[in-house]
Amino acid sequence: MKIAVINGPNLNLLGTREPELYGTATLSDIEAGLLKVAKELGVELSFSQHNGEGEMIDAVQGLRGRVDGAVVNAAAYTHTSLAIRDALVGVRVPFVELHITNIFSREPERRHSTLADAALAVICGFGTYGYELALRGLVKRLHGSVNV
Repeated sequence: MKIAVINGPNLNLLGTREPELYGTATLSDIEAGLLKVAKELGVELSFSQHNGEGEMIDAVQGLRGRVDGAVVNAAAYTHTSLAIRDALVGVRVPFVELHITNIFSREPERRHSTLADAALAVICGFGTYGYELALRGLVKRLHGSVNV
């Protein structure tokens, strides 16, 4: 099973960007942890991070036929990009939407997701541990071992 982990704008700054909100783990730290989980689960991971909306759309479109599912942290694009949502729906790759912080307890403009209705699940507020939760949950869903 192949899973893509796609990160949006400014997540390359994790570890130094607002550590009181996002913690001190870097994106590389998160990826290293996910590789350990992937080995345990017997899945293959690919990682990408994109600051530009168009770059992120291109990455999503490139998933068709290459992966079985995706973990997506669209960051600020979560709240604004119908184009990323349309790309995710268009490629028909099941995905879990992920956020490090609880977007529903933040500023009003961050409390809406354009992706949520198309996602298998939404995980937010567990810090960087949410990536592991998203990966484990996605793999269980794809194996059909989670009832919905």
